[in-house]
Amino acid sequence: VNLISITISFHVSNSRSQLYKSINVNSKRISKNLGIQMISVPHGGKLVNSLIKDNELKNDLISSCSFELELDERQLCDVELLIQGGFSPLDGYMDEADYLSVVKEMKLSNGLIFGLPIVFDTDDDRVLPGARVLLKYNHVPIAVFDVSSRYLPNKPLEAKYCYGTTSIDHPAVLMITTERGKYYTGGKITGLNIPKREFPCKSPEEVRDHLPKDVDIVAFQCRNPIHRAHYELFTRALDDPIVRPNAVVLVHPTCGPTQPDDIPGIVRYKTYEVLKEQTNNPRIVWAYLPYSMHMAGPREAIQHMIIRKNYGCTHFIIGRDMAGCKSSLDGNDFYGAYDAQNFAKENAETLGVTPVPSLNLVYTEEENYVTAEYAKEKGLTIKNLSGTKFRQMLRGGDDIPTWFAFESVVKVLREEAQSS
Repeated sequence: VNLISITISFHVSNSRSQLYKSINVNSKRISKNLGIQMISVPHGGKLVNSLIKDNELKNDLISSCSFELELDERQLCDVELLIQGGFSPLDGYMDEADYLSVVKEMKLSNGLIFGLPIVFDTDDDRVLPGARVLLKYNHVPIAVFDVSSRYLPNKPLEAKYCYGTTSIDHPAVLMITTERGKYYTGGKITGLNIPKREFPCKSPEEVRDHLPKDVDIVAFQCRNPIHRAHYELFTRALDDPIVRPNAVVLVHPTCGPTQPDDIPGIVRYKTYEVLKEQTNNPRIVWAYLPYSMHMAGPREAIQHMIIRKNYGCTHFIIGRDMAGCKSSLDGNDFYGAYDAQNFAKENAETLGVTPVPSLNLVYTEEENYVTAEYAKEKGLTIKNLSGTKFRQMLRGGDDIPTWFAFESVVKVLREEAQSS
């Protein structure tokens, strides 16, 4: 275990909230109505794209490498986003100055806001400044890594500031402790090939080319199959007063590694594809993101907003307990239900993306989906179906109510469950 003297602690939500309140890179408080006038420029002003297309140049770069390393799935996601500009303005992994600045102050050493560190971890003694490394995945050359720095990270500090806790019961703290190598390294990445995936992930440039240029683009992030409540949530977000008329929503699920008990990325992709066909909504654009979730709550909300800004979005839907997780020991949430929303609002002006708080929707027998506040005020009959009950019904072959889930999505989930 590389995280030396890690403290096993479970802070209450309020203490985490205070930690995040201490990090605010804004020069002034955001206006109350969040009516920010924005142009969807990439973060830092320029979209990075280091992909080499000339085969002769690719071969020359490969030949100049001293040795090669195989990427894991998490590293592969980071490399792809670095190559194609999802992490703009980064053109490679962070050096120690940027790493510490992002950890402690949530900004790069040049002052630009950034949510979480992007680093290449290693235990390999060959990965030293001056080395040129060929990075592969499944033996396919993906990128060339020109190493410019190597340093011992402060993992307890990283855990405390980025994830709000040093407890290894948090999945990201466990990841940096037990999965990542002892050293972090920084340096430029040059792309050779885009990973071949079962779910195609368009680059920021490709997504931007497909988006309308003269309307607001509202991003919706998810890591699970989309059910009726999700659909109602992101389509109704287009009618929010802070969103201008004729806006479209970019449904942009993460299809990289998430939680161990989450549905696999390829299965999620299949559910999205059938739902896209079933709904056929001209105000919805679908794309997929090669991103590995950290479950970092408020910090991850900022990271997602930066990524979606690079993909062309002007607004970002922030749900309750976004990117949150629970302790497996006591069941307590690591973050408050609205920590991510509040943190996003506090930093929105500096970031240049408008957060759209998600509606708290419930299904009622009398009026279908309405807000929980409206249902309570009118005394409507609310119907509930827990995720646990849904999975039991799915496995048992029971009929799933159509108010809860789309038939096309249920069909895919059942077929995948039977085949596995």
